[in-house]
Amino acid sequence: MLLQDMLKEVHYLSVKGSLDKQIDGIFYDSRQVTPNALFFCIEGLRFDGHQFAGEAIAKGAQAVVISKDIPLPERVTKIYVEDTRLAMALMSKAFFGNPVKDIPLVGVTGTNGKTTVTYLIKAILEEAGKKTGLIGTITNMIGNKKIPAERTTPESLDLHRLFKEMKDEGTDVIVMEVSSHSLSLKRVAGCRFEVGVFTNLTQDHLDFHNSLDEYREAKAKLFDQSQRAVINIDDESGRIIMERAACSALTYGIRGEADIYARDLEITTKGVSFRLFTPDGNCMINLNIPGIFSVYNAMAAAGACSALGISLECIKNGLEKVKGVPGRFELLNTGTDYSVILDYAHTPDGLENVLKTARGFTKGRVITVFGCGGDRDPGKRPIMGEIAGRYSDLCIITSDNPRNEEPMAIIEHILPGIKRTACPYVVIEDRRQAIAHALEQGKAGDVIILAGKGHETYQILKNNRVIHFDEREIVAELLGKEKV
Repeated sequence: MLLQDMLKEVHYLSVKGSLDKQIDGIFYDSRQVTPNALFFCIEGLRFDGHQFAGEAIAKGAQAVVISKDIPLPERVTKIYVEDTRLAMALMSKAFFGNPVKDIPLVGVTGTNGKTTVTYLIKAILEEAGKKTGLIGTITNMIGNKKIPAERTTPESLDLHRLFKEMKDEGTDVIVMEVSSHSLSLKRVAGCRFEVGVFTNLTQDHLDFHNSLDEYREAKAKLFDQSQRAVINIDDESGRIIMERAACSALTYGIRGEADIYARDLEITTKGVSFRLFTPDGNCMINLNIPGIFSVYNAMAAAGACSALGISLECIKNGLEKVKGVPGRFELLNTGTDYSVILDYAHTPDGLENVLKTARGFTKGRVITVFGCGGDRDPGKRPIMGEIAGRYSDLCIITSDNPRNEEPMAIIEHILPGIKRTACPYVVIEDRRQAIAHALEQGKAGDVIILAGKGHETYQILKNNRVIHFDEREIVAELLGKEKV
């Protein structure tokens, strides 16, 4: 593609050099650059891409997009912009031919529930005969084909490459998780969402956002790019976003008046049943994922699909066919007289939802194994400690992904919260040993919650060292089984 054709939507400050150049590849990682490429100098959270422009040119880059002037050879075209992230998003869209121009795009944002909601939407769309692409935390999928996911929402360049692959595979609809980071860092800039979904907002990511208000405003940006919104109005932030959303909206909730709502809830160990009311009618839903949070997730998915014109019959059948989502209140097949549940809960609200659900059906004790991630919002650590203590009969406080923090320092932040409760607790820094201790404590009727890791099969240690750590495998090994 000619360089000048990639700039049609970009407001650039100046250009030095020719725009009449054929560009064969685009990159933001200098290590990947190939001949006749364009290189984006992205100022990241840890590195500044301007420092690697020389390496990119040595590998064959013919043009660079910059936000600060740097010395470069005369033969290299310099495109000077105010925001290289925004330019990368818009130029990537052009380079890959705006692949989602004719494919409905559904974006789901919120603190909790994004992954489950996208899986539920995918199930409903496939029930309606739509080939569906999925982009999110656990994996990226085109139909049943899985593509590894490195982050919740890919960088814009990677995102449009993935969109192009999905288009080439004949995808009818794409549903994706849209994180607050991606909205703040313009990864989805230039994307037009047919439907935007808001699940909820509770404390998280305050290591990146300066306040909950700023966090909410980041989420709200999705609805500036959406044709229709589906919003949880039982959530205070949902009501605020609803007031400022420029697009038309469907609301959902249980407590007040909403366009989509649920009644006659019955929660068991195997799932939840409820009557779903929509503008197109009502029906009973039997969902195979327990908890009141599952009802909210189902309503969000139903709202998104209703906005896309999917029938209530397909919504019901699609929801009921979902057997579960990896690492989301996942009941392991241990064969023991106690239950072991794996969940990704790593926020105060997420942990409370999981523990309240377990508390509601356990005949014995709730034993909770959890920790908090390093290099992330430390303010939520004592809050999570108090929540764990409030709903558990025994807490085992351990390590999660400590990253560049000392695991015991993180645990020390959790302890003041749990000490405010009467719950007995033990500290076992090594997570495998903590899981082993929990299994040793398990008695008939108990529920053991392994919180925080969910679908993850690794731990992140100092200097970004990643080790294999799959809690399904660990539980199986500890119980002497091939798998659980």
